[in-house]
Amino acid sequence: MRKTIIVSNRLPVKISEADGDYTLQPSEGGLATGLGSIYREGNNIWIGWPGQEITDQKEQDKVTKQLRKMNLMPVFLTQDEINNFYEGFSNETLWPVFHYMSVYARYEQDYWDAYYQVNRKFRDIVLKVAEPGDIIWIHDYQLLLLPGMIRAEMPERSCGCLQHIPFPSYELFRLIPWRAEILEGMLGADLMGFHTFDDTRHFLNAASRILPVNTSANIVSYNDRAVVVETFPMGIDFNKYAEMGNDPEVLQQMQHLKENFQQDRLILSIDRLDYSKGILQRLQSFELLLQLHPEYIGKVVLYMIVVPSRDTVPQYKELRDEIDKYVGNINARFRTLAWHPIQYFYRSFPLETLSALYNFADICLVTPMRDGMNLVSKEYVASRHNNDGVLILSEMAGASKELIDAIIVNPNNIGAITRAIVDALNMPLPEQTRRMKQMRTIVAKFNIHHWVKLFMTRLHEVNDMQQNMLARLVNQETAVLIRQQYHNTKKRITFLDYDGPL
Repeated sequence: MRKTIIVSNRLPVKISEADGDYTLQPSEGGLATGLGSIYREGNNIWIGWPGQEITDQKEQDKVTKQLRKMNLMPVFLTQDEINNFYEGFSNETLWPVFHYMSVYARYEQDYWDAYYQVNRKFRDIVLKVAEPGDIIWIHDYQLLLLPGMIRAEMPERSCGCLQHIPFPSYELFRLIPWRAEILEGMLGADLMGFHTFDDTRHFLNAASRILPVNTSANIVSYNDRAVVVETFPMGIDFNKYAEMGNDPEVLQQMQHLKENFQQDRLILSIDRLDYSKGILQRLQSFELLLQLHPEYIGKVVLYMIVVPSRDTVPQYKELRDEIDKYVGNINARFRTLAWHPIQYFYRSFPLETLSALYNFADICLVTPMRDGMNLVSKEYVASRHNNDGVLILSEMAGASKELIDAIIVNPNNIGAITRAIVDALNMPLPEQTRRMKQMRTIVAKFNIHHWVKLFMTRLHEVNDMQQNMLARLVNQETAVLIRQQYHNTKKRITFLDYDGPL
């Protein structure tokens, strides 16, 4: 029976160990939500790393058995592989270059060797479960070699690949020593997807300048195959966030927020700790607001959540320390006996708390230096069932191409962000409503389920197109007829062409 095989670096579950037993909890991430309807159906499978190093064979068998009940297949990685493949090449080579922060990139041969070997390990698991007619859907920058590896072993399989982070311009991408191998791996897919048109264009440009391939519009001709490259902006589960505002726990937390902040205007900022998120620039903009507009002192609060991430890595630890210092300096300088300008939290929060904040905050400040999509902006919009509130959004986030009714800013322009905050604080309610209605319509229509359906439908269309482009062998009966007609004709014209009609 035909099935869909989803492959990503991580499985859509959180695994924890206690007293020798493993507990599995579903992840609440956007990708897990969107693909949940696919991998749970029939005999479909999701392949990925379970999130923990498990070396004992008996323990591996035990976890595998538990996961198979949920249509999941684990790929077990050693600590060295995690360090060099994930922390190393994925996050210290690809991540900074793809986010235009190449100064942080490290080009280590050990990183690349581990990246190649782990992609092979994923390939071997796919080969174990893949059967004729199956569809393989590979996700994100950790597995860019996998489509090509699968194509080499199973050339007839339908394979789609989607990149969730930006794809850099050619001038940055060419800095990577293994750039050709990465492109060759990605071109193993039948359909290559990105979140924005700019990313799609950058990929096509890089492929045409680095590899001996032909590109026409959005099609790359590679190894006698047509690889289609298109844009698929990711959505969220709109109904989930829209309905959470009525959840009793969310309502209770909103009441606590009202009691704590009373007449204060709340500016919400939620990010993972990363140098691509523009957190320091956001703090500088808020400090400038309090300097230039002292009338807001005691009336406006920046509620900043930074989710811990890789804070043992030097660049991330340094960033965390800078954030701590900056927050402390602003609070020390501007606070009063009854008011703190910044409420700063360095930890993650449950979804109910985030929903309460989305529903309560007057402004959502999302200003990454570079982001593939950024779902926080869409989650805030989906939560505003009263059609009020203002979204300030970086033009460097993929979501800015859709949410054009947000206040769009350049994240490097501190003054512009400050002016945007002032505009948001003074925006009349009718203007807020007009903008928010437009954005909610877009987020509702192009939700996560629409995104999944769109990609899978397009993959089927690409496979049909590839089949139609294959040369057909003429059967014996037709060949005899063609020869007879050829010999019986008095005049003959022979048309020769490079590739089109033939």
